[in-house]
Amino acid sequence: MKRSASVRVTYGRAAAPFFFGGPGSLEGLAPAMAVDGQFFESRLANGILVLTERIPAVRSVAVGVWVRRGSAHERMDEMGVSHLLEHMVFKGTARRSARDIALALESLGGSLDAYTSREHTSYQARVLDEHLPAALDVLADLVLAPLLRDEDLEREREVVLEEISTVEDTPDDLVFELHAAVLWPEHPYGFSIMGTRESVAALGAEKLRALHAGAYRGRNLIVAAAGHVTHEAVVDLVAALFGAVELGGAAPAVPAPKPCFSGERRVPRDGAQTHVVFGTATPGHPDPRRYALVLVSAAFGGGMSSRLFQRVREELGLAYAVYSFQSFYALAGVTGVYVGTRPEWADRAAEVIRAEYARLAAEGLETAEFEETKNQVKGQIMLSLESTGARMHRLAGFALFDEPFLTLDELLARIDGVTLEQAAEVAAEFFDPARQLVLRLGPDGTGDQL
Repeated sequence: MKRSASVRVTYGRAAAPFFFGGPGSLEGLAPAMAVDGQFFESRLANGILVLTERIPAVRSVAVGVWVRRGSAHERMDEMGVSHLLEHMVFKGTARRSARDIALALESLGGSLDAYTSREHTSYQARVLDEHLPAALDVLADLVLAPLLRDEDLEREREVVLEEISTVEDTPDDLVFELHAAVLWPEHPYGFSIMGTRESVAALGAEKLRALHAGAYRGRNLIVAAAGHVTHEAVVDLVAALFGAVELGGAAPAVPAPKPCFSGERRVPRDGAQTHVVFGTATPGHPDPRRYALVLVSAAFGGGMSSRLFQRVREELGLAYAVYSFQSFYALAGVTGVYVGTRPEWADRAAEVIRAEYARLAAEGLETAEFEETKNQVKGQIMLSLESTGARMHRLAGFALFDEPFLTLDELLARIDGVTLEQAAEVAAEFFDPARQLVLRLGPDGTGDQL
C-alpha cells in the first residue's frame, strides 16, 4: 500500500502497567489509566497496548494497528520484506477475499489504508463511530489471519515492482532514496523501504509467513483510536478480536549507525531538472535536542517566510521547490534541504544554499526570527491535530518511541522552552556545510557515480 512520506512531530507515551487476567479475558482488568483528560491506555495480558482519545464533537473514528517491524529490522538480502508483507495481507484472509476486504469499509463510507516505514508497519481505518466494530474486525482479520498464498505473491510482487518503477520515474522521490543509501551505506536506515528489484524478486512466501509468525505478535502490537469513542468499548473490542494472540518476542534490535558520509555525489539522469538533496545525520528521537532541530529547520526552509524560500526562490528565482526536511528514528535522524532547479542553475542554487548553511551555522537565528518560528511550529502542530487521523497517529507515536506521554500543552511548553543559545548550538553542529552529504540527480551528473 502507500509508503510513509510525511514527517510527524509525535512525542512519547506514558508507562501503563495494567494487564488483563489472561489473553482475551476481561477478568482481573485494572482500571484504564487516564493519561490526560480524554486520553486513556490499557494493556492486554498478551502485551497489546490500547490507546484512545475521546473527541465528543465528531461523529467519526480513526483506528489503527501498528506493528513494531519495518525496513530497519531487515537484512540487505531481504530488503522490502516488511513492505511486501503489508501488501500481501490485503490479498485475502481466512474469512475475506481481496474484494471482500476492499468492500468491507468502503461500502460503509469508510476507508482502509496501510503503510510501511523504517521502524514499523501500520494498518488504519476511518469510519463513522457506529462502524467501529466493523473497522476493528477488518483490521484484526488483516493483521492476524492473512492467507499469504504463493499464487497471490506472484501477482503482488509485480505490483510492488511497479511501485518501485513509479519512484524511479519520480526523480524528486528517487533523490531521497539515493541520498539515504549514501548517507547510511550498508545500514538499514539507508535501505529502500520497498526493497530493490533484485531483493523483491528473491522473496518467497515462506519468508513472508515467517515474518508474520514472528513479528505480528502481542508485544509488538499497538492499537490506537481517536474520535467519538469510549476507551472501555475499544478495549472490549480489542480483547475479543486480538486477545488470543500470543505474547511473542520483541523486534530485533537495529544496529547502531556508523558515522555518516559527507561530501558530494552526482548521479547522471536525463530530465528537465536537477534535483539536489543536502543532509546529515542527527541524534534520534529520544534526544531532547530534536526540539531545537525542529525550530532551526523550520526557520531555515519550513515555509514561505523561511530563509531558503526567500533567498533561493523569491530573491534569485532559482527554483520553484526548495524546502527543509527532517525525520527522527530510534537511533538516529536526518535533517536536510531539497531543491529542484534547471540543470544550468544547479551549481548556482547549490552555492547559495551552502552560503545559507554557513551563515546559519556561524550566526544562529535572530531573536525575532526565532520567536516567529516558535509561533509557526506551535500553530502547525495545533492545526494538524484538528483531524482524527492526526490524533490517532500522535497516540501511536507515544508508544512507538517508548517515551513519557506529553499533553499538547506540555509539548508546546517544550518548544517554548528551547533557548536561542540551544538553537545556535544545533545550528553550529548540524547545519555546518562541511557536514552535509550533497546528492545531485540530473542531466549534469558527472564525476562520482553510484
